[in-house]
Amino acid sequence: MAEASPAHRAKTVGEKNRYPNVANSVIREAIGVARDRQKSYHKADYLSLLKHIQARVDRRSGFDKLLGAKENTRMKLSLNSLVRYSFSVALVFLAMSAASFGQFRVAVTFGPPALPVYEQPVCPGDGYIWTPGYWAWDDDSEDYYWVPGTWVEAPEVGYLWTPAWWGWGGEAFIFHEGYWGPTIGFYGGINYGFGYFGDGYEGGRWDHGRFFYNRAVTNVNVTIIHNVYENRVVNENRESRISYNGGNGGINARPTSQQEAAARERHVPPVAAQAEHVRAARGNPQLRASANQGRPPIAATSRPGAFDRAVPAREAGAPYHPPANRGRPEQGGKQQVSRPENSSSRPSNAVHVKDLPPAERRAAPNTGNQQLDQKYQKQQQKLNAQQDKERQKLQQRQEQDHQRLAQQSNAQAKTQQLEQRHQQQTQQLQQKHAAQQQHMQQRQQPPARQNEAKPPKGKQ
Repeated sequence: MAEASPAHRAKTVGEKNRYPNVANSVIREAIGVARDRQKSYHKADYLSLLKHIQARVDRRSGFDKLLGAKENTRMKLSLNSLVRYSFSVALVFLAMSAASFGQFRVAVTFGPPALPVYEQPVCPGDGYIWTPGYWAWDDDSEDYYWVPGTWVEAPEVGYLWTPAWWGWGGEAFIFHEGYWGPTIGFYGGINYGFGYFGDGYEGGRWDHGRFFYNRAVTNVNVTIIHNVYENRVVNENRESRISYNGGNGGINARPTSQQEAAARERHVPPVAAQAEHVRAARGNPQLRASANQGRPPIAATSRPGAFDRAVPAREAGAPYHPPANRGRPEQGGKQQVSRPENSSSRPSNAVHVKDLPPAERRAAPNTGNQQLDQKYQKQQQKLNAQQDKERQKLQQRQEQDHQRLAQQSNAQAKTQQLEQRHQQQTQQLQQKHAAQQQHMQQRQQPPARQNEAKPPKGKQ
């Protein structure tokens, strides 16, 4: 067998030295693919995503052309292990990111419009579950917009959909995002219709791995879908079109112990098709409440995003009269809970120290006394250095917490609890630093001169 040329050996060694960088490439590919699918990763997608990423990394690494068959096999086995490990790390990272995004909620001081009256489109196929339409808030247009109801394939066998809902939080209406899970959770007691009558779901049930549809409350073509049953349900709130819980005129309902337990179970966020469906609705001006007055022209679709084959609303649930100052934060119309405050005197909603804005650095006062000014300047610099050190220390602790969490098998379930603790730590540190800066400023205020308080003699 001919010996490889020096030039070929050097090229091969150079390519091997690039091998450790494949881990970073894998993580970037995993994050990119999972984000493209809008956090829809679950067991069914894991292998297909893994193969997709491996193929892309193989093409980038170019090991097939540069290495011999024996060497290539060994490197490929190592690469496969590296891909699986790095992809798992990336999924944990995305799971934590998804949980942290779940903390960012919108609060609006006036309630959404009433639920419109519309017909349910026919179920497109076996395994689809109805997700009812709802009003969402768009911060850019400062308006509610309608997210059409649609049929969505369940991400896992046995999973059901808990609809999104608005609830009064004491000062504003808080939006709670919907989710997939083995049990229907609390959705505000709101009567969305078609099986979602305020408590649980009467539109169908899972049985031995198949979803059976209740044809009494869902629109199913029995010539195509045969796994059906009929159970007529008395809908006591049939005439109610109220779209929010609590507050003035809202639904008066509280979660049961079973619903509270369901909220603590493993959840799956809205799948990629649902996320794209919401984005399309937000980008359609006709779906804004100010344009359709509570009667959206696209009330429901047979599949996510199928706006060209939509069912229009027959009528608005009630007349829509938004306040004149809607969406204007300076007049109390809207509050964006997820945005951190610019002022350091009150805590922001940042979850981590690294999310905080740069620390405000006040200049030492100019008293006219050079020696005193230098003293104040040193005090201020010392305090700034101390606060920077405390921020860095807490940031390191929070990052270490996430690293330890990523090594645990049930990382996703514990992420929300960890993020809540980190947010509390961050807010406490910000409050402490703001108080220290304020105290320092008060101490360094020049004393008032007594002769300035009294007018000169003869000029009273």
